[in-house]
Amino acid sequence: MAFSSVSALFLQILVVVSLIHVSLAGRKLNELVVEDQPTLLKYHKGPLLSGKISINLIWYGKFKPAQRAIISDFVQSLYPTKTQTTPSVSTWWKTTEKYYHLTSKKQASFHLTMGKQILDEKYSLGKSLTTRQIVKLASKGDQMNAINVVLTASDVVVDGFCSSRCGTHGSSTSTSKIAHLKGKSYKFAYIWVGNSEVQCPGQCAWPFHQPIYGPQSAPLVAPNNDVGLDGMVINLASLLAGTATNPFGNGYFQGPAEAPLEASSACPGVYAKGAYPGYAGDLLVDSVTGASYNAHGANGRKYLLPAMFDPSTSSCSTLV
Repeated sequence: MAFSSVSALFLQILVVVSLIHVSLAGRKLNELVVEDQPTLLKYHKGPLLSGKISINLIWYGKFKPAQRAIISDFVQSLYPTKTQTTPSVSTWWKTTEKYYHLTSKKQASFHLTMGKQILDEKYSLGKSLTTRQIVKLASKGDQMNAINVVLTASDVVVDGFCSSRCGTHGSSTSTSKIAHLKGKSYKFAYIWVGNSEVQCPGQCAWPFHQPIYGPQSAPLVAPNNDVGLDGMVINLASLLAGTATNPFGNGYFQGPAEAPLEASSACPGVYAKGAYPGYAGDLLVDSVTGASYNAHGANGRKYLLPAMFDPSTSSCSTLV
């Protein structure tokens, strides 16, 4: 699907859904290839996140405990520890801080912490979800100083999933009692990512699966031995970077606000130096499992993370 048609579809969704902002910066079909890098991401003068921000995980559908641990360990890996192995997830994440230093107001950076994990294993809203229902699920998490992440199981169909997107991020107005009592309007950020293992691994779990089009090469071995969940980590990482730098639709991005290029989505298909269409780059390889990765995480984890646009060098930065 062409990028222009993706934008048209999302504009229709925006009309239907009553949100403050929906940023559709997920990993799309056209992100499986390396394109020209943008020269800059423009700052649109809006607020960024600040202070202590909790990441709440809302699991929709059936996930095994081992699968949930892959994601929760990734979240816990975002900030450094004294015993971390390099290259690390926290080193990758540190690039987002550079955006905060560039604003005229010198906005204070924020600190992410693991929040709640909410399980909805009985599919309370069914197995076919609209964007409005994704926001309803996201609202189950804290609605102040939080990023609420909705993770849908492999048997859940979501509007636009596979046909045009692998996930999305945006914001919505808080309906919490605390906000009501204070008489103020608060916005919380949310992310949605789907498990593509059954529905579209060639789109949303590349390079751990054959791409659906373009140059064909053997799929890489997933570092956590789960094509669906390792693919979710890639998309979650990209959307977290977009949320950090463009949480409410008026932060850092290039192009139309309805379908922006953001900190990570501006670097499609790049995971290491030497990347080209159909080739993720010269990655590290586990000598025992043969798995490809570029970052070490908590509890001995290994992950594959997308390149991030570095505003200090105006180029896509990789860990290896």
